[in-house]
Amino acid sequence: MKTLYVEGDTFLHHLSPRTKLVGLAALSLFLFLIHSPAVLSVSAILGGIVYASLRLGWRQSWLRLRPILLTIAVVALFTLVLNGWHDASIVVTRLTALTVFAAAVTATTSTGDFIDEITRLAMPLERLGLVRAVDIGLSIGLVIRFVPEVLGRYQAIRDAHRARGLKVRPLTLAVPLIILTLKNADEIAAAIDARGVRAQK
Repeated sequence: MKTLYVEGDTFLHHLSPRTKLVGLAALSLFLFLIHSPAVLSVSAILGGIVYASLRLGWRQSWLRLRPILLTIAVVALFTLVLNGWHDASIVVTRLTALTVFAAAVTATTSTGDFIDEITRLAMPLERLGLVRAVDIGLSIGLVIRFVPEVLGRYQAIRDAHRARGLKVRPLTLAVPLIILTLKNADEIAAAIDARGVRAQK
């Protein structure tokens, strides 16, 4: 599988995974409590600056963020139709800010670090008998690893449509993408169970 992690020597690379995860959680809470388009726009700009500091290049940055940004655009369009410009601007700026900050954290934290840190953070819940910390870490790690796989499938399906002279439409891309992703998820789940990776009840 591919990974979204990029080796580097930036400020974010030197922060501990816990600091980044706690900071991202606090920022997410802040963004959803704020309803000012101006403040949210500033947050999105700051997020863009932080992401740009990773020096991934415009092409690589666009390839990583494009599916998410397109999804945000669709959500914003529906919000515009249903609730007007003000709510749509809030949706765009809030989700964009959260996306670029989350992308920066993901690009500077390895999957292994994510799993280890989330497992440790979930230990108090395990002591209460609410969850299994290992399963939580594994689930989050798989989600992170799935993102570049889904992006790769999206690009492959899009290129296949273009090669056949078919018009690229969101619906025609979404259906085979969802089917392939669910099939792959079932295969991975079966492999995990066969190897006894998940905690036993």
